[in-house]
Amino acid sequence: MSDETLSYRTLIKAVEQVVFKERKSKFIGYAYPVRTEQDIKKHLHLLKQLYPDANHICYAWKLGVKAPTYRAQDDGEPRNSAGMPIYGQIKSMDLTNIAVFVVRYFGGVKLGVGGLISAYRSTAANTLAVAEIQERFISSQFRLEFDYEQMNAVQRMISRLQLDISERILEERAFFTVDVPLKEKARFLDAVNRLYKVKVEELAEY
Repeated sequence: MSDETLSYRTLIKAVEQVVFKERKSKFIGYAYPVRTEQDIKKHLHLLKQLYPDANHICYAWKLGVKAPTYRAQDDGEPRNSAGMPIYGQIKSMDLTNIAVFVVRYFGGVKLGVGGLISAYRSTAANTLAVAEIQERFISSQFRLEFDYEQMNAVQRMISRLQLDISERILEERAFFTVDVPLKEKARFLDAVNRLYKVKVEELAEY
């Protein structure tokens, strides 16, 4: 597997309220790192609450690495005049696991389809221009289930492989959720198989 399939580019943190004005219309750009469509819906809901009187909230998103999916939403603007120009900027910067929103307040002067395409593209570009971007390695998420007598061995294994524990559940048995870089997956599974009575389940890849 090549290094290109092991990593992807995405935002480190959100970018908010990047303003672009065109012939009295006001465009406000937002960009968020996301992992799921549910994350995107939450951001859209919050923006609708923040700008209840906006004329349009257009957006585009892209999720995944190996078989990415995307969507572009015009929200009442002429077809392909808003969502696709926004998505074009995501694509041109080779980003994924990202959602970009543009809030529009109409200023009374019609921009025409060409003007809208330019305005939405420029707002998205300006928003991403100030974003902090990083390359991340694709990871698999695993859940480990084990008896408490195995706690020290499991923790030593996790420490040795320098893995992150994203969730700990301590009930009758212990449950750890760990994030494993894809390039370390085979080594991790080999280490887990050497532990006594530790159950392992792969949850997701991101």
